[in-house]
Amino acid sequence: MSDVARLAGVSIKTVSRVVNDEPAVHPKTAERVLAAIEQLGFRRNLGARNLRRGSTGTIGLIVEDVGNPFYSELNRAVERIATAHDRHVLTGSCGEDTERERELVYEFSSRRVDGMLVVPAGDRHGYLLPEMRAGTPMVFVDRPPGDIVADTVLVDNFGGTVQAVRHLARHGHRRIAFLGDRPDVFTATERLRGFREGCLQAGLRYDERLAVLRTPTLESVTDVVNRLLRGPKRATAVIAGNNRVAVHLLRALAHVTPRPAVVGFDDFELADLLNVTVIAHDVGRLGEAAAELLFGRIHGDDSAPRKVVLPVHLTPRGSGEVAP
Repeated sequence: MSDVARLAGVSIKTVSRVVNDEPAVHPKTAERVLAAIEQLGFRRNLGARNLRRGSTGTIGLIVEDVGNPFYSELNRAVERIATAHDRHVLTGSCGEDTERERELVYEFSSRRVDGMLVVPAGDRHGYLLPEMRAGTPMVFVDRPPGDIVADTVLVDNFGGTVQAVRHLARHGHRRIAFLGDRPDVFTATERLRGFREGCLQAGLRYDERLAVLRTPTLESVTDVVNRLLRGPKRATAVIAGNNRVAVHLLRALAHVTPRPAVVGFDDFELADLLNVTVIAHDVGRLGEAAAELLFGRIHGDDSAPRKVVLPVHLTPRGSGEVAP
């Protein structure tokens, strides 16, 4: 700033007023300062500015895998809200690893982020209480924390799977399989719970052999297809428990005849072109709602913790309307 002031022939205070968009600077003086800034390549020390304001200008976002399009869309939505609040987003992937989640939380805390959004791994989050008591707001996204009470934004996992079963039953399916993520993942167990309720409401006998929860890989999904979709008692329809399961399922079904009916939970890229019926929800709205709640806390909202559940809807495209 001293170099800029010297080159522009003004005081350091005038330079400060210009870079902080403060009033009372003559336009021609401001032009000289901006020209000097451009010539010298001056950049503000944002760390120092934010510390004076009592903020680091950042929030943390912890997701399962930023490479998953679901979390990429979530991240982008959070960034939109953060930008409107003059903040930047630091993002880390925990890979469903509870220790990695804890490392990221401590890393973001050490950087004094203004708040954190967490897609939690596991069900033990008491370790966050000291950070929360110290004044770092936390909002949980897509899944709730396991053992503490905190702001949480979810989608209607239970109701969505009920819709999927009832839809398939209306098209004549009596043997419906459910393939979900690992049993320690909240969304997987909630969607399985909805699957059970959907079977009950549709008058179908719940057969636990048709419900499989495991880490979704092409190999694991292909194994399920080979076991459940062949033989005289085969399943005639499958509900894919999330976007990754759906993609692996479509690959595993590439050479299977007859093809079962398919309904996926979560919309995904190209699902419309592949005519895949899905239980859809607005991932962008999920991220925005969580970020808006977080910034409310950052700006002083100290009301009781909230639980927000966003709606889902069935989008028929053809794959879920196939007769058995």
